[in-house]
Amino acid sequence: MATRRCLRSLSNGLCQGTRSFGAVPEATASASGSQKLINLEYECSAHNYHPVPIVFSEAKGSSVWDPEGNRYLDFLAAYSAVNQGHGHPKIMKALQEQAQRLTLSSRAFYNDKFPIFAERLRNIFGYDMVLPMNTGAEGVETALKLARKWGYEKKKIPKDEAIIVSCCGCFHGRTLAVISMSCDNEATRGFGPLLPGHVKVDFGDAVALEKIFKESGDRIAGFLFEPIQGEAGVVIPPDGYLKAVRDLCSKYNILMIADEVQSGLARTGKMLACDWEEVRPDVVILGKALGGGVIPVSAVLADKDVMLCIQPGEHGSTFGGNPLASAVGIASLDVLRDEGLAERSSQVGQELRNQLLKIQQQYPNYIKEVRGRGLFNAVVLNSKSLFPISAYDICLKLKERGVLAKPTHDSIIRLTPPLSISLDELREGSKALHDVLELDLPKIQKAKPEHVSPTNSHICDRCGRDLYASPDKVSE
Repeated sequence: MATRRCLRSLSNGLCQGTRSFGAVPEATASASGSQKLINLEYECSAHNYHPVPIVFSEAKGSSVWDPEGNRYLDFLAAYSAVNQGHGHPKIMKALQEQAQRLTLSSRAFYNDKFPIFAERLRNIFGYDMVLPMNTGAEGVETALKLARKWGYEKKKIPKDEAIIVSCCGCFHGRTLAVISMSCDNEATRGFGPLLPGHVKVDFGDAVALEKIFKESGDRIAGFLFEPIQGEAGVVIPPDGYLKAVRDLCSKYNILMIADEVQSGLARTGKMLACDWEEVRPDVVILGKALGGGVIPVSAVLADKDVMLCIQPGEHGSTFGGNPLASAVGIASLDVLRDEGLAERSSQVGQELRNQLLKIQQQYPNYIKEVRGRGLFNAVVLNSKSLFPISAYDICLKLKERGVLAKPTHDSIIRLTPPLSISLDELREGSKALHDVLELDLPKIQKAKPEHVSPTNSHICDRCGRDLYASPDKVSE
């Protein structure tokens, strides 16, 4: 009960003093409307998230409004699910028109939208076949099952001995199979026993990967990785790593499985992050922005020699490939292509990093590193200089200045706005960060209790290392 009262008190305190930032007039909701909704969610919903205390009521493009009419700039884009911007008119039109015609057939029957969606994906990404699902986690689960099935049927791995190799610091979702690969203690503690058949390797270390392949290659079905690790803090591997992975997977007859749920669909300045090294994985997982921010849509892409290992009845989803999702997926892909959002992400992302690097030069004691690719960026704070101030504290102050971002771990702020964001909005976001460091940080440092001790929450239970410590360098 004490913890519950503390959390409620914290929630109440964080929501005071909100300013009005935009052109939308005051909404009809009372001044306490947001707080009432936050309290209601706290009472009625599981406490499996720690949100920044702002209530979304309306959104358009890169802007979000709360029930009181305050405008904010969205620098998270629903973890890259809103690459095309909130409420894109072409996507909304496809949603509305299809919703009036047909929303669901299940895969027990054919519908007139999924075949077109599948063909569109094939034409854009160059894979023979598509297996549709709903969420990114389902896409990852599908890829894992596909790799195991391929391993037993094509590679002739002995029964129940297939291994999946994944990377330290990875994030692929929250299912039991996926957390069995996780190095996040919060994701794994209390949920055992974890699933067997998983081996870890350091992200970006091709030498260590080949060592594992040499030792257990005859039983390894697939290597699952994020081309850029998102939840770990937008960690970019060394140049040439993806090509080395491709060569090793080919050499040892192991499926190269790219989780592009967050890094794909123009986020990094290419349609796929793997495109930066012109690498073609055996399996690609897409999600998030595939649904244009309006409906969950995911897909697994592979060629026939892999995909046809799964036969009717062995895997499926009632909603996967439904006509509503397919229509939205088609429109979402069209917007990315027609508006050149991959190219725009590359150009605008460089401008954002330039702005952030200027702030780093002004406050080198506070900002340890700026890194990113396209509009997939992170600001790594110097936790020693800022302690006991965390990245979450900084995000709360950004919110007060009208910019919405979310920390990953205690010292990293991920900045992933919609790819349609304007340069003026980008500058507005950067200025907010500058002002927080110059004006707000000294005040909250004084207000924070001095007796707080650092935690070891980032020390992995498995390997005993601080997985999120980063070197002092800037990735361009």
